[in-house]
Amino acid sequence: MQQPIIAVDLRGGALENTHPGAICMINDQKEVIYEKGDTSQPIFYRSAMKPIQAIPAFIANVVDEFQLTMEEAALLMASQRGEIYHQEALVNLHKKLGIAEETLVCGESYPLNDAPKAQYIWDHQPKRKLMHNCAGKHLGFLAYAKAKGYDLKTYDKPNHPLQQEIYKHLKSLTEAEESEIIQGMDGCGAPVYGVPLKNMALSYLKFVAPELIPDEETRKAVVQIGEVMQAHPEIIASHQFICTELLKDDNIIAKGGAQGVYCLALKKERISIALKVHSGSEDVWPILVAELLKKINYERTETIENLYRIRTSAILNDSGKPIGETKILL
Repeated sequence: MQQPIIAVDLRGGALENTHPGAICMINDQKEVIYEKGDTSQPIFYRSAMKPIQAIPAFIANVVDEFQLTMEEAALLMASQRGEIYHQEALVNLHKKLGIAEETLVCGESYPLNDAPKAQYIWDHQPKRKLMHNCAGKHLGFLAYAKAKGYDLKTYDKPNHPLQQEIYKHLKSLTEAEESEIIQGMDGCGAPVYGVPLKNMALSYLKFVAPELIPDEETRKAVVQIGEVMQAHPEIIASHQFICTELLKDDNIIAKGGAQGVYCLALKKERISIALKVHSGSEDVWPILVAELLKKINYERTETIENLYRIRTSAILNDSGKPIGETKILL
């Protein structure tokens, strides 16, 4: 099915880009309250799966096992950008786990944000696995494997006990049928899954309505993960990134993934949203989410304003002058 256009970029009043996509919003009765596009097509979570992938580590209580700070624990769900506070927390987490850096299967990387990357290169520091965007997630995987006495060298294999445990939680939280779940390999080298958008939204709903989770251990882990993410929103992404801005709002649990996937859930309203921008663009996320929050009359207008500070609807040239606009089509 061809997906509808959910955003367009206009330059000088002329159409330049179109962004097809799909959106699904559900309430705590698991009812769809807003939908656009084909939401039955399985969509890979990419990094939006990180809060689910962290569940085994939190159930195994690696936070206490390795005496992690809340900041270090937040790295398990993070798509960190290499700021100094990320680097320091990653180094400390790595030291506490006592695991060789070479054990991580993610590739070697420089910090992603411009300023720390420039400083890193200026200091003649080499690329390293610990600077990878997903290094925190992988250290969490290894913390779980070490705590449980599982093989560390094969933690990334789909048949490893860790990955089987993650799949179990994914299936439970999404309530998806086996036939609706797709499997692939993420850019960092770990298995990643996809489900229909309604099921993806359902998994995030349970982060704000944990009573919907029947298993007590899983329920407690999900609550703790949400608390840790909100305690250190800057660790989950960094300044001027949508995940960090949304998590500063204590009513919201949110996480994005590569290629245009975004998930968020609201505690007071007890609703969740999963969306996929099929152009793969992440640039439209802030204004798209802002428009969705406005659509439900979200009362915390400062959160919406913060999203527009990250990305206004105006398209600017290199001198900061408006030369076009992005329009959201809901």
